[in-house]
Amino acid sequence: MDTSPTSLFDSYEQDFKQIIQSIRDKLEGDGKDAQGEQRKAALRRVEMELDEADEMVSQMEIEIQGIPQSIRSTYQARIKASKAELQRYKKLSKEQHAQLSRSELLSRPGLGTPTSDEPYGATSDRTRLLAGTALLEDGSRRLMESQRIALETEEQGADILRSLRGQREQIQNARDTLQRADTSIDRASGTLKKMIRRMYQQRVVTAAIIVVLVLLILIILWAKLWR
Repeated sequence: MDTSPTSLFDSYEQDFKQIIQSIRDKLEGDGKDAQGEQRKAALRRVEMELDEADEMVSQMEIEIQGIPQSIRSTYQARIKASKAELQRYKKLSKEQHAQLSRSELLSRPGLGTPTSDEPYGATSDRTRLLAGTALLEDGSRRLMESQRIALETEEQGADILRSLRGQREQIQNARDTLQRADTSIDRASGTLKKMIRRMYQQRVVTAAIIVVLVLLILIILWAKLWR
């Protein structure tokens, strides 16, 4: 298992690239030639994949906080490139949604042929215009709803990122406190070792003094007894 500080970032980036490739196939590859309900389903899938790609970018932004400063700028540039690519496909998706709506509007069959008594008729430009306006308003409403959801998701992601940053700072502070405690313990241990060593030295000196005194006493006694 890779435990390097960039392993999770690389994993999220790889997932992002796979999602973008799937989106590219639907918007620019063979998938763009689909028609009708198949095309609608493809565009709905693109919307979901864009949300997934957005989530991968958010995860990459979280993981970059744990990458060493010496190489962080390289990964920041990769995030910037990923964001630019994601925004391009979001714009392309909106354009193709609008194009599909226009195509559906223009392809609707007529409801009748105008007569001299009905100069506007059921298939008049007025009817088409009203229908087109209603369809475009519905599309705009959906896009605004999608933007609202995206903004809420972005705010939630920012809150999570701030929370994780705060937790990271707490962990860092706790680590610094432990390091200071370890340093204090090492100093105390060194002091105790010096005290123990001095105690042994004092015992040796005391024992030597006692031995010398005993020898002196014995010498004095011997000298008195043998005189």
